[in-house]
Amino acid sequence: RFPGTKLETSAASNGPPASHTNGPGEGNCTACHVTFPLNSGSGQLIISGVPKNYTPGQQIPVTVTLNHEGAVRYGFQMTAVDKNGDRTGGYILPAASPQPLQVISGIVDGHDRRYIEHTIDGITPTQFNTKSWNFTFTAPARRAGKLSFYAAGNGADSDGTADGDYIYTTSAATLSGSAISNYDNDTRSDIAVYRPTTGTWYALTSTGDFRVFGWGLPGDIIVPGDYDGDGKTDDAVWRPSNSTWYFHTSSDSFSSFPFGLAGDVPVPADYDGDLKTDVAVWRPSNATWYMIRSSDQAFVAIPFGLNGDRPVPADYDGDAKAELAVFRPSNATWYMITSTDNTFHVTNFGLVGDEAVQGDYDGDGRWDFAVYRPSNSTWYVLTAAQSFIVTPFGLNGDKPAPADFDGDGITDITVFRNGTWYYLGTDGNTFNVVNFGLPGDIPVPRGYIPQ
Repeated sequence: RFPGTKLETSAASNGPPASHTNGPGEGNCTACHVTFPLNSGSGQLIISGVPKNYTPGQQIPVTVTLNHEGAVRYGFQMTAVDKNGDRTGGYILPAASPQPLQVISGIVDGHDRRYIEHTIDGITPTQFNTKSWNFTFTAPARRAGKLSFYAAGNGADSDGTADGDYIYTTSAATLSGSAISNYDNDTRSDIAVYRPTTGTWYALTSTGDFRVFGWGLPGDIIVPGDYDGDGKTDDAVWRPSNSTWYFHTSSDSFSSFPFGLAGDVPVPADYDGDLKTDVAVWRPSNATWYMIRSSDQAFVAIPFGLNGDRPVPADYDGDAKAELAVFRPSNATWYMITSTDNTFHVTNFGLVGDEAVQGDYDGDGRWDFAVYRPSNSTWYVLTAAQSFIVTPFGLNGDKPAPADFDGDGITDITVFRNGTWYYLGTDGNTFNVVNFGLPGDIPVPRGYIPQ
């Protein structure tokens, strides 16, 4: 759809008006180009370059391509929105003269949005039957959870009318961090267990593949993570008897690394924001954190907490770096130092006897304080936006194992019970049951919460 009178046609010179990407609350260009149903042609609209996961401020080269045989002119419009449907990130236009692209604004159901689209100088193909537009998308300065991209394209016959044109739509998405327990590098956590009696890992991937690998000994502590930064979970254990880390990466490489002392608590996390899990321990005897940053191999030691605390490192402020944080069972209080500004935070949340189950339960890209109360089998969440969520789920004796099994960027409430998984969809209505594992197994997602 394009402004004007009878010249509201093909890929119009001024570009389409805002809000026609087929995104949430929007229509698409078939509002005017009515000859053919949406996506009924033989062509295809593609958004490429969008990674599975983004980092704050990342500049991402994006290409929108419309393939349609026989079209004379091509046009498109794309927008990027966060989980609330509001605009997110920004666009950098290519260095070109004349400029083939422009950015315009729009409002949809009260949501402010920005759109990148063609200009009069961006409608003519340079080769038959296809047209591509290249630009850079800049991710938001802080994690914002799942970012969704929606686009519409017009393969036009350029006959001066709105008739005879084919309209296509498509979408893409990127998350603000790799899903935990993710063995196949998609956007979803996989059902997986570690069998401590045999030191064997078992995984059922979201694509239905079954994976078995022996890696560990009785007495080892599982420390799963993405230590090589390829987006896939690596099998890893920390052996208290010799304070050594043992890694089996997703690329089938093996390594070991002595780090820590007997009595330490392993606390692996991404402390430097490079999308790689860092080797780290918390020493209760002196309440000190010790880590090796994967970005520069620097050794870091930071005193924080008290003996008896439970370390709960996670990215609570959305800067892609895990905060030093502890949950104090004696007074049910969370203590945290934010990585961005070294600010000290104290939050009373929970009761004595609760288990910490931190995660991103609202999908805003920031991890939330959360506890599971075994006495009444209820989950309590205090989001980073200070919303309070209460969800009864599970039975006394269950093992909490929260993860993102549906790939929407929101942590799913999950328990493991004697070889069976139970988890809620993030809509609060979908209940899932998966038989996988044996009594005594350790659910791999539980390995991300220091015990």
